[in-house]
Amino acid sequence: MTSTELSPDVRAKTSALQTMRTSAWLGWKIESNWTDPLIFAIYSIIRPISTAAILIVMYLVIRGGEFGQPDFVNMYIGNAFFILVGAAIQGVSFGILDDREHYRTLKYIYIAPIRVPVYLVGRSFGSILVAMFSVLITLLFGAFFLKIPIVFSEINWGLFFAAIVLGLLAMISLGIILGSWTLIIKNNAWSLGESLGAGLLIFSGAVFPLNILPAPLQWIGSALPISYWLALIRRALVPEIGRAYPMYTDVSDGRLILILLGFTLAYLVIAALVYKRLDFIARERGNIDMVSNY
Repeated sequence: MTSTELSPDVRAKTSALQTMRTSAWLGWKIESNWTDPLIFAIYSIIRPISTAAILIVMYLVIRGGEFGQPDFVNMYIGNAFFILVGAAIQGVSFGILDDREHYRTLKYIYIAPIRVPVYLVGRSFGSILVAMFSVLITLLFGAFFLKIPIVFSEINWGLFFAAIVLGLLAMISLGIILGSWTLIIKNNAWSLGESLGAGLLIFSGAVFPLNILPAPLQWIGSALPISYWLALIRRALVPEIGRAYPMYTDVSDGRLILILLGFTLAYLVIAALVYKRLDFIARERGNIDMVSNY
């Protein structure tokens, strides 16, 4: 059967996969700044280690103690995987801003025979791939140099991969919501993703447990899928230490997965509705080919 004889559904799926693959490649090239792969690999190794070093110095100054202590291990793992949060959420919005403000190609993407949301999700995959490499380097640095007790044979791989898939879907949904908002913002849209990322760092339990926040603010963290995702990641990588982290200690792994699944599905629906509405507003206002010079 030739491509012209394929059913409409098969052709649509094939086109979506091609769009996502191409946009992911484009996102990767932009994230690497179109540079030589070897130079970018060196940069990708140095950057996460430098970020981890800042965390280490802060811990030594404020708390002191050994790096094998449960509080440092949980903080280190949470900080490492939070790299994925920023990449997944900001990937869509930065992709829109890059294409609209820098490369000025967003208007051409809109009139191309592709589905724009699929293209935007693909663009975020480029950021996610770079972030995954940074997470891996951070974990290896912690395991080999800081002696963080991550034992390969004790990792719950099923729980880990289930949490990764659901967490990435939830974070990409948040990225679509943020990106949709970016479509209708005229000025200072570049700071939107960074501001949201800073807020999520506080309310996600990445660095400290939510129970140290005032009770009203704890509800914000409880409404975010990221907090449940990080709890599952800790339990999967360092089971005993992860379960001792003072967040959701009375909730089982299975229940946490179900909660994360529910939030992920809810955020996917919300993202679809928000994108449809704000995309319509952006088209009506002529924001697709707008250049704000910021």
